[in-house]
Amino acid sequence: MSRVFLSGSIRGGRRLVDTYRFMADVMIGAGIDVLSEHVARENVFAQERNMTEEEIFLRDMAGIQQCDCLVAEVSVPSVGVGYEICQAVGLKKPVLCVYERGSKVSAMVLGNKGVHVQSYGGIDELHDVVLEFVVSV
Repeated sequence: MSRVFLSGSIRGGRRLVDTYRFMADVMIGAGIDVLSEHVARENVFAQERNMTEEEIFLRDMAGIQQCDCLVAEVSVPSVGVGYEICQAVGLKKPVLCVYERGSKVSAMVLGNKGVHVQSYGGIDELHDVVLEFVVSV
Protein backbone atom coordinates (compact mmCIF):
# COMPACT_ATOMS: atom_id res chain seq x y z
CA MET A 1 0.00 0.00 0.00
CA SER A 2 1.28 3.47 -0.88
CA ARG A 3 1.59 6.11 1.81
CA VAL A 4 0.77 9.71 0.93
CA PHE A 5 1.34 12.87 2.91
CA LEU A 6 -1.55 15.23 2.13
CA SER A 7 -0.61 18.88 2.55
CA GLY A 8 -3.13 21.73 2.75
CA SER A 9 -3.48 25.02 4.53
CA ILE A 10 -4.46 24.92 8.20
CA ARG A 11 -3.48 28.19 9.83
CA GLY A 12 -3.27 29.99 6.49
CA GLY A 13 -7.02 29.52 5.96
CA ARG A 14 -9.49 26.65 5.87
CA ARG A 15 -11.48 27.72 2.79
CA LEU A 16 -10.65 24.45 1.01
CA VAL A 17 -11.16 21.97 3.85
CA ASP A 18 -13.91 20.25 1.81
CA THR A 19 -11.46 19.89 -1.07
CA TYR A 20 -8.85 18.39 1.25
CA ARG A 21 -11.50 15.94 2.52
CA PHE A 22 -12.39 15.03 -1.07
CA MET A 23 -8.73 14.42 -1.92
CA ALA A 24 -8.23 12.28 1.17
CA ASP A 25 -11.36 10.27 0.39
CA VAL A 26 -10.22 9.69 -3.21
CA MET A 27 -6.90 8.32 -2.01
CA ILE A 28 -8.36 6.25 0.83
CA GLY A 29 -10.93 4.82 -1.60
CA ALA A 30 -8.04 3.68 -3.80
CA GLY A 31 -6.41 1.86 -0.88
CA ILE A 32 -3.84 4.58 -0.22
CA ASP A 33 -2.75 5.28 3.36
CA VAL A 34 -3.10 9.04 3.98
CA LEU A 35 -0.59 9.79 6.74
CA SER A 36 -1.83 13.33 7.36
CA GLU A 37 -5.58 12.90 7.24
CA HIS A 38 -5.89 15.50 10.02
CA VAL A 39 -5.49 18.20 7.32
CA ALA A 40 -8.91 17.20 5.96
CA ARG A 41 -10.73 17.34 9.29
CA GLU A 42 -12.99 20.25 10.22
CA ASN A 43 -11.95 19.95 13.86
CA VAL A 44 -8.18 19.99 13.28
CA PHE A 45 -7.71 22.96 15.64
CA ALA A 46 -9.49 21.13 18.47
CA GLN A 47 -7.40 18.02 17.80
CA GLU A 48 -4.16 20.02 17.92
CA ARG A 49 -5.14 22.16 20.92
CA ASN A 50 -3.18 19.97 23.34
CA MET A 51 -0.15 19.64 21.08
CA THR A 52 2.88 21.91 21.25
CA GLU A 53 4.23 23.59 18.13
CA GLU A 54 7.18 21.20 18.32
CA GLU A 55 4.91 18.14 18.50
CA ILE A 56 3.00 19.33 15.41
CA PHE A 57 6.27 19.93 13.57
CA LEU A 58 7.71 16.53 14.53
CA ARG A 59 4.48 14.71 13.59
CA ASP A 60 4.44 16.30 10.15
CA MET A 61 8.15 15.80 9.50
CA ALA A 62 7.82 12.13 10.48
CA GLY A 63 4.91 11.78 8.05
CA ILE A 64 6.98 13.23 5.23
CA GLN A 65 9.87 10.90 6.11
CA GLN A 66 7.51 7.89 6.00
CA CYS A 67 5.50 8.78 2.89
CA ASP A 68 6.03 7.50 -0.62
CA CYS A 69 4.90 10.84 -2.07
CA LEU A 70 3.39 14.19 -1.10
CA VAL A 71 0.23 15.69 -2.56
CA ALA A 72 -0.33 19.39 -1.81
CA GLU A 73 -3.29 21.65 -2.54
CA VAL A 74 -1.63 25.05 -3.04
CA SER A 75 -4.51 27.39 -3.93
CA VAL A 76 -4.47 28.92 -0.42
CA PRO A 77 -1.02 30.38 0.35
CA SER A 78 0.54 28.66 3.37
CA VAL A 79 4.06 28.82 4.76
CA GLY A 80 3.59 25.36 6.28
CA VAL A 81 2.56 23.80 2.97
CA GLY A 82 5.57 25.38 1.26
CA TYR A 83 7.84 24.05 3.99
CA GLU A 84 6.39 20.54 3.62
CA ILE A 85 6.85 20.65 -0.16
CA CYS A 86 10.51 21.69 0.25
CA GLN A 87 11.11 18.94 2.80
CA ALA A 88 9.66 16.30 0.46
CA VAL A 89 11.65 17.60 -2.52
CA GLY A 90 14.82 17.55 -0.40
CA LEU A 91 14.11 13.91 0.45
CA LYS A 92 13.59 13.17 -3.27
CA LYS A 93 9.95 12.21 -2.74
CA PRO A 94 7.60 12.62 -5.70
CA VAL A 95 5.46 15.75 -5.18
CA LEU A 96 2.18 16.75 -6.80
CA CYS A 97 0.92 20.32 -6.30
CA VAL A 98 -2.64 20.97 -7.42
CA TYR A 99 -4.48 24.27 -7.52
CA GLU A 100 -7.81 25.71 -8.55
CA ARG A 101 -7.57 27.09 -12.07
CA GLY A 102 -7.25 30.87 -11.81
CA SER A 103 -5.55 30.86 -8.38
CA LYS A 104 -2.45 32.98 -7.85
CA VAL A 105 0.13 30.34 -7.07
CA SER A 106 3.66 31.14 -5.94
CA ALA A 107 6.41 31.12 -8.54
CA MET A 108 8.37 29.03 -6.03
CA VAL A 109 5.87 26.23 -6.75
CA LEU A 110 5.16 26.89 -10.42
CA GLY A 111 8.84 27.29 -11.29
CA ASN A 112 10.08 24.27 -9.33
CA LYS A 113 11.09 21.51 -11.73
CA GLY A 114 11.26 19.09 -8.77
CA VAL A 115 7.46 18.98 -8.46
CA HIS A 116 4.58 18.10 -10.73
CA VAL A 117 2.11 21.01 -10.82
CA GLN A 118 -1.42 20.71 -12.17
CA SER A 119 -4.41 23.04 -12.15
CA TYR A 120 -7.96 21.72 -11.97
CA GLY A 121 -11.34 23.12 -12.91
CA GLY A 122 -13.59 20.96 -10.74
CA ILE A 123 -13.73 17.92 -8.51
CA ASP A 124 -13.98 15.43 -11.39
CA GLU A 125 -10.74 16.75 -12.85
CA LEU A 126 -9.13 16.91 -9.39
CA HIS A 127 -10.17 13.29 -8.77
CA ASP A 128 -8.45 12.13 -11.96
CA VAL A 129 -5.25 14.16 -11.42
CA VAL A 130 -4.78 12.98 -7.82
CA LEU A 131 -5.62 9.36 -8.52
CA GLU A 132 -3.36 9.15 -11.57
CA PHE A 133 -0.43 10.54 -9.59
CA VAL A 134 -0.77 8.43 -6.44
CA VAL A 135 -1.27 5.13 -8.27
CA SER A 136 1.79 5.82 -10.44
CA VAL A 137 4.13 6.25 -7.45
